[in-house]
Amino acid sequence: MKYDVYMPVRLYTGRGAVAENAAVFAEYGRKCLVVTGGASAEKCGALADCLQALDRYEISYEIFNGIGPNPETKACHAAGRLARESGAQFVIGIGGGSPMDAAKAAAIYAANPDFGEADIYARVLPAKALPVLLIGTTAGTGSEVTGVSVLTLSATGKKKSISGPDCYAAVSFCDYGYTCAMPGGVTQSTALDALAHALESYLASTANEMSVLYAAKAMALLRHVLPRLTADYIPTDGERETMYLASIFAGLAINITGTCFPHTVGYYLTENYGVPHGLACIAFLPRLLARAKEYCPERVGAMEKALDMRCDTLIAVLARNVRFGVQISPEEAAKAEFRLPIKNFSRTPGGFTAHDARAALAEFCSDFAL
Repeated sequence: MKYDVYMPVRLYTGRGAVAENAAVFAEYGRKCLVVTGGASAEKCGALADCLQALDRYEISYEIFNGIGPNPETKACHAAGRLARESGAQFVIGIGGGSPMDAAKAAAIYAANPDFGEADIYARVLPAKALPVLLIGTTAGTGSEVTGVSVLTLSATGKKKSISGPDCYAAVSFCDYGYTCAMPGGVTQSTALDALAHALESYLASTANEMSVLYAAKAMALLRHVLPRLTADYIPTDGERETMYLASIFAGLAINITGTCFPHTVGYYLTENYGVPHGLACIAFLPRLLARAKEYCPERVGAMEKALDMRCDTLIAVLARNVRFGVQISPEEAAKAEFRLPIKNFSRTPGGFTAHDARAALAEFCSDFAL
């Protein structure tokens, strides 16, 4: 079987990864832009460690800290403009999925001065993106290792991803210690995001032997924390490391396969009801498993072995700990727009249509059912 897999990211992992490998920053130039969001990068110590490393090697920097959840193209475009005007030779993204994805976008905008906000989706690049170095502070997105950036087009408020060789980081620093500052709700949502990545990748029609190995490893790491994964769950140091590693393995899996319909339909809950991304994806897990049982039952059986948990047990465990507080009427669901073709739909077991997506929203409720 032939695999076309492009994974150029250099990883440094473990406690102290930034300080111990500070010389790496100097390989990419003498000026950079640091992209962050809110106060989380400062609170967890990642920003201080990064700036110390830059000062140590006399690398000048500007800081752009205007990235919010579900990063908007407007903010990413502004960050790219700042990088270009300040003469940055590379971009550093510090944070969870939003700042890391925003850093990737900013690097593209910086290298393409004629780009308007929406031009990033055209995927025609007259110039290479600036190199991107990432410092992850959450354990869910896997953006450290994927060639994907999920953005919200400011003009429409709709989430849409871009992907390609220009969306990979050159280097990612994976210090799970930074995740210890995450509050319980963020810990839960990001872990569920990693779980969704692993499950969707494992069941995707694009799965192969390599992606299955990555996804199975992620599930094996996560299965021990799932029963305790409440909104106020505070993991031990060892559990933090385990969840971070799971997010990286799950990221490697979806980097090969992509995700299935729960990610796209989950965007509706995030865009319209503010449901955190990880919870929004897990919301449609029962429907995904039901389709997989119908169209690829042997793969479901293999997944249950990898997870060491039956599907109904998994749903029951999550049902005890996850609540959404959202109810969607059939009338509202019928008006939801899904512009085909959508790759996530085509990868779903049995395929998936816009009609299926609206049905999933109409049947959505605050508790799981399988």
